[in-house]
Amino acid sequence: MSTHSSVILFQGDSITDGGRSRNDDPNHFLGHGYAYLISSKLGVELAAKQPTFYNRGISGDRASDLYARWNEDTFSLKPDLISILIGVNDAWRTMNGEPSGVTDRLGRAYRHLLEETREVMPNTGLVLMEPFILKTGATVEQWDTWQERMEQYQNLVRELASEFGAVWVPLQQTFNDALNEADAAYWLWDGVHPTAAGHELIARQWLSVVQNSPLAIG
Repeated sequence: MSTHSSVILFQGDSITDGGRSRNDDPNHFLGHGYAYLISSKLGVELAAKQPTFYNRGISGDRASDLYARWNEDTFSLKPDLISILIGVNDAWRTMNGEPSGVTDRLGRAYRHLLEETREVMPNTGLVLMEPFILKTGATVEQWDTWQERMEQYQNLVRELASEFGAVWVPLQQTFNDALNEADAAYWLWDGVHPTAAGHELIARQWLSVVQNSPLAIG
């Protein structure tokens, strides 16, 4: 990928959103999560090339919501690299008793946006991040169902990454391993949303994988 004034876009749900502002305030437009941490590190390391970072994560989004705003929030920005983390809200809706079939909708919506991205921006790099959970807070009561559902989604997204030539960033095992150092709530305060330490785990894993891949930004 081009490394001159590269445009890197982070897309997803609340985990990516990170409480970002909806204006151009440089203190807040990247949010306060893993996207900010990645951008700050690469921004310093690559200052001579002045890469541009965007965060378009929206809290509550499912894959279908992401697809619905793909033209406005992705194609219009003309990114050189798109990083996507989506899926946990698709699972959460089923945990709340909404209609069945969410797995199929997740797969269809995700596939559609990847197909269109390859068609419209064939040279843009794709990074697909694994959705993740831990057993604490919101996930405890229906843990077995949560785990089964998320494993389906994780497998689905991993297969899409392979099919569309995207870099796959595994995260579930990263969080599982972190349980050797501290309990689940230390990393994901409600079993889904990362704490500051949890976001740092994500950022480190993303950088480790992406910066050692053909899509390395540099």
